[in-house]
Amino acid sequence: MTGKNHQPLVSIIIPTKDKVSILKQCLNSIENRSTYKNYEIIIVDNDSRKVESKSYLSSLKHKVISYNEAFNFSQINNFAVTNAQGEHVIFLNDDTEVISPDWIERMLEHSQRPEVGAVGVKLLYPDNTIQHAGVLMGVGKLTAHTFEGFPRYHAGQNGLLQTVRDCSAVTAACMMIRKKLFQEIGGFDDHLAYAFNDVDLCLRLRKKGYSIVYTPYAELYHYSNLTRPYTVHTEEIRYFVDRWRDLLLEGDPYYDRNLSRVKPYSPKTKEESLVLTDLGLFEESEPRMLRTTRRYTRIAKNIAIRHGIRRLAVEFLRYLIIKGQKK
Repeated sequence: MTGKNHQPLVSIIIPTKDKVSILKQCLNSIENRSTYKNYEIIIVDNDSRKVESKSYLSSLKHKVISYNEAFNFSQINNFAVTNAQGEHVIFLNDDTEVISPDWIERMLEHSQRPEVGAVGVKLLYPDNTIQHAGVLMGVGKLTAHTFEGFPRYHAGQNGLLQTVRDCSAVTAACMMIRKKLFQEIGGFDDHLAYAFNDVDLCLRLRKKGYSIVYTPYAELYHYSNLTRPYTVHTEEIRYFVDRWRDLLLEGDPYYDRNLSRVKPYSPKTKEESLVLTDLGLFEESEPRMLRTTRRYTRIAKNIAIRHGIRRLAVEFLRYLIIKGQKK
């Protein structure tokens, strides 16, 4: 818990580019609504070109640093952390707006706990439905926001929407972490420029034994993707899947195993088979023979593409010989 005798400096990092009205709304909400005052704001200008943007940024009392390379969420924020003086860091999208006056305190009370790696908040769409309340792994798709689309004050399954709880990951649209821990873990992975960088960070923290905490008591609006369009990069998907494949196939440890992985929070069906990506990663709930056949079909296709049909025939004969020897 934060107390009168210990109010650590918090660095709020906000990347932006040529969206003055959005950034202005975000900054005004922090300055006018936040009850916690021991913070600094670091705005990372990712190569703004508009005269209006440059004029506004130069007029701010906050620290403005420039990152003039191509957009890479991980690199931008890693760079910003090296300029941060705070003991704790908040990564914040510029298309957010503070609702809860004590949002920083509510995050700090968990970020200061030594066993906690990162803290996430309740993010709302403008229509007061849930945009984020934690991240699920391998439910609905590769990753999904918990209770997305639910009403703001809905209890959620077993009251989890309105409960402080551990989860697999939280979004860096608004995430707090101790600066020292962020640097120890190696920051965001530069290979993940657009997607999964925050989830990957959380999973690495969990692998080190830290918990990831969601708090419903810190609320912000998130005008999702107003500042840049959502982009899917196959290479990043493949990179993420290769690193966390086993975890994705096992399913989220914080998700009820009796519920469907195809349709979140619905009863599980025996015949469901969840396709997680267009790369062929799926939760194999079919009979064993079908799973085996599907796996060998993918392997055979890869061999044929890379080495030709002749090599595929050789490998098939080798497989038959080995199988015969085991009998």
